[in-house]
Amino acid sequence: MKIRLDEGYQFGLGLFETVSVEKGEPLLLPWHLERLYHSMESLGIRQRVENGPILSWLSGQPAEHHALKIMVSGENLLYTIRPNPYTRERIRSGFRLSYSSVYRNETSPLVRHKTMNYGDCILEKRRAGTLGVDELIFCNSRGEICEGTTTNIFFVCGRKIYTPPVSCGLLPGVLRRFILAHFSVVEQPLTKEDVLHMDECFVTNSLMGVMPVDVLEQKSFSRGPVTRGCMDAYQSLLL
Repeated sequence: MKIRLDEGYQFGLGLFETVSVEKGEPLLLPWHLERLYHSMESLGIRQRVENGPILSWLSGQPAEHHALKIMVSGENLLYTIRPNPYTRERIRSGFRLSYSSVYRNETSPLVRHKTMNYGDCILEKRRAGTLGVDELIFCNSRGEICEGTTTNIFFVCGRKIYTPPVSCGLLPGVLRRFILAHFSVVEQPLTKEDVLHMDECFVTNSLMGVMPVDVLEQKSFSRGPVTRGCMDAYQSLLL
């Protein structure tokens, strides 16, 4: 398919969704499309992205533990598929995190949408590898924790789950929505000082599901019952 050089492919004003595909089933696809429609409206993108054509295209593609990517801009609509890199063994090994030196701009109209303007995330994800960690965590200009380069972040203290609100400057992830829908979660601004008092930590995205975090900088976390409960809830989607 020939790509047209519209504002999406010239200036990053396009959108994408990455959907986990298990046993031929795109997990939580209605939620992905709902978020996509909202972002299309915000960016003024007028395209028809419908469930039926996606499922029809997907029926002829690899079906087991893959990642479907939907890319949409003013004049383009593309689907691609690739293997999901997050195996069960990788998830069991957990994540090590550090803080990014790059600040999230909580005032940007783009930060709450999954746009093709993704340079900060890609460059910081690459830098994480050079630092010997799995993910870097962004803070905003006020010093509040926002999200990881590819993840939303949750903390547990006294069996209560905490996560930063969208107003801090972060993407409202589909797996973040899943956790909020199935568990009691307190959305409040969190600082690096707050993290020192937390017992558990995990990160989420649509491909990994729920990933336990062992370390954030010098702070270590246990893999306690709340993290395990969230992991089990996600696993129920795969059955």
